[in-house]
Amino acid sequence: MTEAFTLQCPVPLGAKDKVLLGHGSGGTLSADLIRNVFLPAFANPILARMDDQAVLKINGARLAFTTDSFVVKPLFFRGGDIGSLAVHGTVNDLAMGGAKPLYLSVAFILEEGLPLETLSRVVDSLSRAARAAGVEIVTGDTKVVERGSGDGLFINTTGIGVVPDHVRLSASSARPGDKILLSGSLGDHGIAILAEREGIQFDTEIQSDSAALHTLVESMLETSNAIRCLRDPTRGGLASSLNEIAAQSEVSMELDETAILIHEEVRGACEMLGLDPLYVANEGKLIAIVEPDAADAILNAMRRHPLGRESRIIGTVGGSASGSLAGLVTMRTPFGTTRIVSMLTGDQLPRIC
Repeated sequence: MTEAFTLQCPVPLGAKDKVLLGHGSGGTLSADLIRNVFLPAFANPILARMDDQAVLKINGARLAFTTDSFVVKPLFFRGGDIGSLAVHGTVNDLAMGGAKPLYLSVAFILEEGLPLETLSRVVDSLSRAARAAGVEIVTGDTKVVERGSGDGLFINTTGIGVVPDHVRLSASSARPGDKILLSGSLGDHGIAILAEREGIQFDTEIQSDSAALHTLVESMLETSNAIRCLRDPTRGGLASSLNEIAAQSEVSMELDETAILIHEEVRGACEMLGLDPLYVANEGKLIAIVEPDAADAILNAMRRHPLGRESRIIGTVGGSASGSLAGLVTMRTPFGTTRIVSMLTGDQLPRIC
């Protein structure tokens, strides 16, 4: 690392009367905002599932429907940019419901003064990513805000896909004894964004893992119907995603720290910066909660796919709805001790997706 910089905590935990950066972290403040503001206003059975997408039955077809916004800073980073990220993030939200992604809408919020060359680069990247993922951009919108109001460019997307009749995936479906699978290493995206933003140089270049995961999911579903839940650990990282699933399923989870892959350059960067890689965002990894008897077959299918070669079984689901440990996530350390893995409080890395 060539130069020092300052990390500021964006979350004064005592503040209750205003929106904070931490409300967009995917952690406890995000959950509070959803639970206290949005869910009471929009309450309905579909929204109450709290999955990454809504699965709707329309004229006999099961459609997955999702929306997302992308406010990453900087717009371009090692391994991707806001354009390709917008496609990958939306496709992945559909895929986590078992859907085949089909169509996207894209809305651009542009800041006055944004160079047209920058916009063209983003649009070209988004177009290439959509073609590679096999989805079409079929509608959209453009707005322009005053100079200083938009960090250059924001993107909002909506995605639609088709879910096979036999696929039933939900964060409320984990059961005691299930195995927890992770498709690869943690923290690459978040650290790549931070390095680009702050001008940090590492001995080994760290690149974002941003990728569309729907073909990996397709391979997994072709192998077995014993997958209960899929989730991509983006904002809030692995820890927050597993806490959400444990809470919704009313189960506990125990992780094995030695089984969780973190590339040495990412681990070193996190140690240097005082970050926990369990909470750092990923954009090309997935968590799978699967029935125990099918875990090995699904793991082998994941490892045969280019995006799942480093897949591992990292833990086991325990507890029950009536157990005192329901909703608790713990991790066995290499030293034989156990620590609680809580949901992210605050925001380690703002503006990463």
